[in-house]
Amino acid sequence: MKKLLQAVGVVLVCLVVLLVVLRITGFGPHDRTPGLWLKGNVATAPVTDWSFTDNIPVVQIQTQSPYLLPHSVNVNCYSYNGRLYFVSVYPAGTGHTWNDNVIRDPRVRIKIGDQVYDRTLSLVSDPAEQEAVLQARQNKYPELKVPPNSTIHVFRAG
Repeated sequence: MKKLLQAVGVVLVCLVVLLVVLRITGFGPHDRTPGLWLKGNVATAPVTDWSFTDNIPVVQIQTQSPYLLPHSVNVNCYSYNGRLYFVSVYPAGTGHTWNDNVIRDPRVRIKIGDQVYDRTLSLVSDPAEQEAVLQARQNKYPELKVPPNSTIHVFRAG
């Protein structure tokens, strides 16, 4: 029993050390592989016009997982009327971890270049606003198609 407790203790210490190292380095997302913390210069000034993101193909978003670790992914973003939006499109019956996290806890960290922005996302329920954002998505990324019977979530950064 004593050896088992020692082994468990060693594993726990290794996990704590690993989490500390990952916290320091960030371990952000890479391509389609999710990451943990996003590192960068925290932007404190308010942003009144997000249209500068029209020239940025991919940004990163960090959400809070239910098991107390951050979950960060690469995502596309869209500006419409100066506001910042994210769209999640996936086949019906499946899900995306990041938007499930946002629905549960809307506080996120967005990394654009070397800047990180702490924001709150809200689910857009107005059909006209959703359609306008989906049109902005189509204009920015014409190669992205919406498959039939897809689940679509549109989020607005606040």
